[in-house]
Amino acid sequence: MRLDYFQLIDRIVSISFDDLTISAEATVPTHSSIFEGHFPGHPLMPGVLLIEAMAQTSGWLILASTRFTRMPFLAAVKDAKLRQFVGPGEQLSLDAKLVHEGSGFAVTEARIRVAGNPVCNADITFRVMTFPNEEVRGQMRNLAIKLGFPCGALPDG
Repeated sequence: MRLDYFQLIDRIVSISFDDLTISAEATVPTHSSIFEGHFPGHPLMPGVLLIEAMAQTSGWLILASTRFTRMPFLAAVKDAKLRQFVGPGEQLSLDAKLVHEGSGFAVTEARIRVAGNPVCNADITFRVMTFPNEEVRGQMRNLAIKLGFPCGALPDG
C-alpha cells in the first residue's frame, strides 16, 4: 500500500469475466503517519481506508468489465460491516463481485479477509462515466499494468 498516494491495492491476483469477480492483495504498511494518530501506542488501520481498499478493488473490476471505456466514481457505501481490527504489516485479501451494471451505475459486493478471517464487507455503488480525457485513461492503464492487471482486460496502446 502507498497511503500517501491513496493507492491501497498492491496487486491484482485475478479477474474472472465469467463470474464478474476480482481478487486483489495489499499489505498494510508497518510504518505510516496514519498510525501516529490512529491510535498512539495501538496502531490500527482506519476503517474508512479499509472501505476505500474495497472500493478500489471494485473499481478495477468495473474498469475491466468496461474494457477501460468508462471510469468508476464512488457514489455510495451500504451495509458496511467492520468485523475485526487490522494492524500494521497484515496481508489483506480483497474480493469483489459485480452485481449490477447499467444506467450509468455499477454495484459491487466487496469484502476483505486477513488469514482467511472476515475483516469487513460492504455493498458499493459507483457512478460510471466516460474518462475525462485520454491522458487519464492512459495513466489508469499504466497503473493497471503495475498492479498486474490481466493483459486481455487492457485496451491497446
